[in-house]
Amino acid sequence: MSEMRAWGFTDDRGTAVEAVRAPVRVAAYVRAGAALLDLGVTPVAVYGSGHDGNVLDSVKAGRLESAGVPYLGAGRALDEARLGGPRPDLIVDVTYDGKSAYALDEGVAERVGVPVVALSVGNEGTLSAIIGRFGELAVALGGGGGGGVVGLGVDGLVGPVGSVDPVVSAEAVLRDAAAGVDVRVLALSGAGPDQVHLARPQAWPELARLAELGVRLVDPGPGPGANWLTADWGRVAALEPGLVLYDSRANAVRPGPVGGAVGGARVAPWNPETPPSGVAYAAFFLELAEALRA
Repeated sequence: MSEMRAWGFTDDRGTAVEAVRAPVRVAAYVRAGAALLDLGVTPVAVYGSGHDGNVLDSVKAGRLESAGVPYLGAGRALDEARLGGPRPDLIVDVTYDGKSAYALDEGVAERVGVPVVALSVGNEGTLSAIIGRFGELAVALGGGGGGGVVGLGVDGLVGPVGSVDPVVSAEAVLRDAAAGVDVRVLALSGAGPDQVHLARPQAWPELARLAELGVRLVDPGPGPGANWLTADWGRVAALEPGLVLYDSRANAVRPGPVGGAVGGARVAPWNPETPPSGVAYAAFFLELAEALRA
């Protein structure tokens, strides 16, 4: 840092961004922007992924819509005029491979002259570490934390100055619920009436955390695919889940008349792109606890 109090942040690709002052106009991928909003940093605009079109997916949006944050469209369809319109001085994306931004063509950002920060949400990190990194960025951007600025505790996430993150309480509720029932849980994403993607629990940080909390997650078995096993809906019934967590995003097909049957399993929504904040994941854990007990 210089005597001018230069701002700096190193992302999860090892890319260091420096500026004379902290950025105040942040544009972000929807998932990242929703997390930052929870953490006290309001984006000037957000953009979607290749799954998204011209309308913001309300499932992925968190509180962005109610906060009036503009949506620019799918990130890789943006040109310089569209991306530069909100006059961002920093862009925040996510990365799954630790090398490239997931939802944006960084060449467009480079031509606009705006640096890109990408935080990892892949399975090489734990859920607590992922939430913690978004908390660190939010603090660097002047956010107050919003119940999601966290560090690793003995059994969950602990906020600054000894405060308890909402995830800690939600995890305790979920652990109790999981211990009190004998329910097999299968997470999936519907692709159509004849095809479904079955989640491999250890490939998803939040599902891996559910397993640690005692939720009986079903592995779909051997086959191609690191994160998903693609099969027909008959495979779902064959795995005999008691509860199906279905991908609730707009690009996924829900079980039922359009999608496929899930046997006698109950169903509950799961957003594979839950905003990486303590508030958002606490809400998901509490909803799952209720679904387990239903």
